[in-house]
Amino acid sequence: MSLKNLKNIFNLNLIIVFIIFFLDRISKEYVVNLNQKTQIPEIFSSKYLDINLIWNEGIAFGLLSLGQSNLYNLLTLIIFVITFIIIIIAIRNTGFKKYAFLMIVGGAIGNLYDRIIFKAVPDFIDLHVGDFHWFIFNVADIFITIGVIFLILFELIDINKESHE
Repeated sequence: MSLKNLKNIFNLNLIIVFIIFFLDRISKEYVVNLNQKTQIPEIFSSKYLDINLIWNEGIAFGLLSLGQSNLYNLLTLIIFVITFIIIIIAIRNTGFKKYAFLMIVGGAIGNLYDRIIFKAVPDFIDLHVGDFHWFIFNVADIFITIGVIFLILFELIDINKESHE
């Protein structure tokens, strides 16, 4: 593979991560600014979807919301290290698996940015059926989840290929 091809692949990978980060930033900025203007955390409400701003100081879906700055900083450092490791894994992978890892990286960088700048991640998408509410999440979480689902599916497909051989 030529140096030009490697550069094009690197640029495509970078563009994918940037687009995910950009979509995440735009959505979060919009919701946070709208919340600041109205001073109402519930921005939109419908039968199955609410846009309801909360500030998540924990990890995915508000888990490990610690409330102590030392533990928060340690958790942020661990998330940074894991994100860096996933970047290395993405670089070393090829095909669709690489793009699944890039989705995870783009989302992780979006949430890591918020953790560093705002000391919390704005979550605002609240899916519900009646009184049952799923965890409130954001656009970065969507890409992370889709990336993880694709990785699981790729592993299951690989396992099925190996078992039929």
